[in-house]
Amino acid sequence: MTVANSETSRSSTLPRLPEELVASTAFLLKRLGLVAKDQAMEAYNRSGLHPYHHAVLAVLDEGSRETQGAIADALGYDHGQLVGLLDELEERGLVERRRDPTDRRRHIVRLTPDGKRALAKLRALAGRLENEFLSALDDGERAQLHALLLRLAHQHLPHCAPNVQAPSAKRS
Repeated sequence: MTVANSETSRSSTLPRLPEELVASTAFLLKRLGLVAKDQAMEAYNRSGLHPYHHAVLAVLDEGSRETQGAIADALGYDHGQLVGLLDELEERGLVERRRDPTDRRRHIVRLTPDGKRALAKLRALAGRLENEFLSALDDGERAQLHALLLRLAHQHLPHCAPNVQAPSAKRS
């Protein structure tokens, strides 16, 4: 049974929410966010990894942030939380940590080949989840929804702001 079918069968047995709440965009965003999170957590748990692991691997794959502190800052994670996630990823052979030869206080984190393969699987999983969750929308509606959400994210989520560099003197 697909998520859409299970939602349809559940909706026929649940009492309708008050119209005031259904009319609220913020309420719908919150409730849909919870549904998407629950579905993702269930699917990621079956994979043996967590969405937080996916985010760490994605940052590392980008290649621009390789210290523990930079990864935590990029994702808005507590530095202690990140250490625990890296411990889990390292135990699975998905990342490796080494002391920075130029600053022994820092650790450099890199994806392993197994980490790259795991990231590919997690990306496919995330794509399937997104396609299933957004199945009621056509491609144009999906693009429009994403553009609108991205505009809101730029306003409310500092980590989603566009990467705009101020003009400056040439750096060497």
